[in-house]
Amino acid sequence: MARLLIVTSTGPQDATRASIPFHIAANGAAASDVDCAIALAGDATELVRPDVTDAVRGVGVPALVDLFRACAERGVLFHV
Repeated sequence: MARLLIVTSTGPQDATRASIPFHIAANGAAASDVDCAIALAGDATELVRPDVTDAVRGVGVPALVDLFRACAERGVLFHV
């Protein structure tokens, strides 16, 4: 099985850019049976706060809360 680690450092100040790694993980890699994890660094660590997760809504991607749920359902690990 292929493996992928996505590293991100974009925080909630850029909602679209912050959401993209989770979209790629949940709806791209994990949906295609690729073993996937996301490493959050710097400003991206704020994204795991429930109040932030609920508020982040990027353009052209699902809401971050929905992406988190999809990642959890597909076994995507988060490293903070």
